[in-house]
Amino acid sequence: MARYTGADCKRCRREKQKLFLKGSKCESAKCPIEIRPYPPGEHGRGRTKDSEYLLQLREKQKATRIYGVLEKQFRGYYAEANKKTGKTGENLLRILETRLDNVVYRAGFAKSRDHARQLVRHGHFVVNGVKTDIPSARVTVNDIVEVRPKSRTMTPFQVAQAEAGERTVPAWLEAIPSQLRILVHSMPERQVIDTQVQEQLIVELYSK
Repeated sequence: MARYTGADCKRCRREKQKLFLKGSKCESAKCPIEIRPYPPGEHGRGRTKDSEYLLQLREKQKATRIYGVLEKQFRGYYAEANKKTGKTGENLLRILETRLDNVVYRAGFAKSRDHARQLVRHGHFVVNGVKTDIPSARVTVNDIVEVRPKSRTMTPFQVAQAEAGERTVPAWLEAIPSQLRILVHSMPERQVIDTQVQEQLIVELYSK
């Protein structure tokens, strides 16, 4: 399976903001964007004005990097969102938010989406009682996501229980750390999705 293997911190610097790709490191003084708040590369500090197309491209790149999705899959999500009723941009964010790896991250059971993706791939979660090891699997209303009984003594989940409450869980989810369980109460609306992305720019980019 294709995946990005480069330095995550360079991606944050390229977007000129923290994308929280490295978990606790992003909150510390060691975060590279705190030291070098400009894009990487020889000409990182040289650009003064971005074109309309570049602004649209950067928003798309930012979204793919935040959610850990490659271009082909992201384009497929956009095509799906465009076919649904309602605003295409909001539909796109809703699709990305309901990915299983994102749900695990949002509930506080992983330090980052990359970490959540790894935990899912290794088969540590069940959805409605069925083992699910596909990070892109989508949850829906009334789904129950749980850590498998055999995995509950593992360090990541012990840490998640110990640090319960330190991260705000979005209103459409309910995390129960004592049972290592996540309840999906509704689909996420745009106002409760705190991802700093201007989705309309992505729609404009793909609409050309």
